[in-house]
Amino acid sequence: MNNAIHRKSAVAAIAAAVVTMAAWKAPQASSYLSAATATPAASAPAPVPAAVAAASYAPVVERVMPAVVTIRVEKRASMVPTGQDIPEEFRRFFGDQMPQMRGPRAPRIERGLGSGVIVSDDGYILTNNHVVDGVETVKVDLPDHRSFTAKVIGTDPATDLAVVKIPARGLSTLQIGDSDAVKVGDVVLAVGNPLGVGETVTSGIISAKGRQTGAGEGYEDFLQTDAAINHGNSGGALVNAGGQLIGINSQILTPGDGNIGLGFAIPSNMAKHVMDQLIATGTVRRAKLGVTVQSITPDLATSLGLASAKGALVSSVEEASPAAKAGFKQGDVITAYNGKAVSDNNQLRNEVANTAPGTRVAVEVLRDGHSQTLQATVGELEAKKLRTSAHESERGDSGKFGMTIETDDEGLVVTDVDPSGIAAESGLQPGDIIQKVDGHAVKSVTELKSALDRKDGKPSLLLVNRKGTTIFRTLRAE
Repeated sequence: MNNAIHRKSAVAAIAAAVVTMAAWKAPQASSYLSAATATPAASAPAPVPAAVAAASYAPVVERVMPAVVTIRVEKRASMVPTGQDIPEEFRRFFGDQMPQMRGPRAPRIERGLGSGVIVSDDGYILTNNHVVDGVETVKVDLPDHRSFTAKVIGTDPATDLAVVKIPARGLSTLQIGDSDAVKVGDVVLAVGNPLGVGETVTSGIISAKGRQTGAGEGYEDFLQTDAAINHGNSGGALVNAGGQLIGINSQILTPGDGNIGLGFAIPSNMAKHVMDQLIATGTVRRAKLGVTVQSITPDLATSLGLASAKGALVSSVEEASPAAKAGFKQGDVITAYNGKAVSDNNQLRNEVANTAPGTRVAVEVLRDGHSQTLQATVGELEAKKLRTSAHESERGDSGKFGMTIETDDEGLVVTDVDPSGIAAESGLQPGDIIQKVDGHAVKSVTELKSALDRKDGKPSLLLVNRKGTTIFRTLRAE
């Protein structure tokens, strides 16, 4: 796509569609270059009255455009190989008659393009991490044709957010709105510089809230919109009809390379939480509860005797963690966190991440059909350790479920899964270690087959260890 720096994210398992970062970008190598000492106060103009905005978007656009900037980045590409680096198979054909490849050449410069939003009148700009990740030079072009070299204040790959700063004052800013108050169907405008053509405005509505694209391991709570977002729009503004910033444009979902009406923006509340920390310290601290949770499927709800599939199921509790000290148990269903109802595991994960480490929180859980409230003082998130595999010893086939099991010193290991089988449909993967079935430990293939041979028609509830993390899965015999 023109020699610009472009990154596509992981392939999403949605009708062979692809989740794409809506910007050309450089390879990843995040860094914190400097930190500000205080968060500057920004005075933003009042939002445009809804009655005016309903007649035309022009008043909103006039307010928003001066606060949305173009970000141009540069990075040196790898050095071109010298003559001494020519592979032997090439030397057999060409010998040393390759003078054009002798000696080092000047490194090629890769260039990328994105957008950003001015959040303070003295030069702080919010954008995407993938726009500035690993680059050497960041330049910001203002709508009034001024250009500045920017400094990266901090980046947060987990939310794909970053803050840069330019040496300027008296800049136009956007008022940050409340993304929690946004409703599906609200009119929105997306502003940025797609494909380098210049500042562009597109319109649409909020198509959905709380979306996950599965593009990475980060925190996802996207606002979905059909307002066109294209390459170069990353880091740009998603605003409501009053001109308030409600999201930072980040990704598109597409089977090709263009917009098909599936755009995703990071909610402004999440962006502000991260931005404030990046400006203050250059990094982001997140709380840790110490539980592994998963969403509840209808089959899981049936197996657990739940009235609905809402909440987050605790599949494991880390020893000596805040959750362990508070009395959490495997199999608990978390229904509310710090006074807010929990719909699924992703929402809970985001709520915990937005809590300051050291905060005491009330967590409501459903245990054995009874509701109770646990008090926990959250810790600080740390790196996760992964399990290493062990040797093979005993082998067996589960037959009707479409998976192959091997036993070793770690337990019953799933070594193969038939893509068209029941195990695959239930989410089991090669490498999973089956520990329990319906609450009872299984240690051999024979015990596993016997435990799965249910006669009541209900799905079997499996406790599975996946790369050091325990999760629940169900298997329903046909």
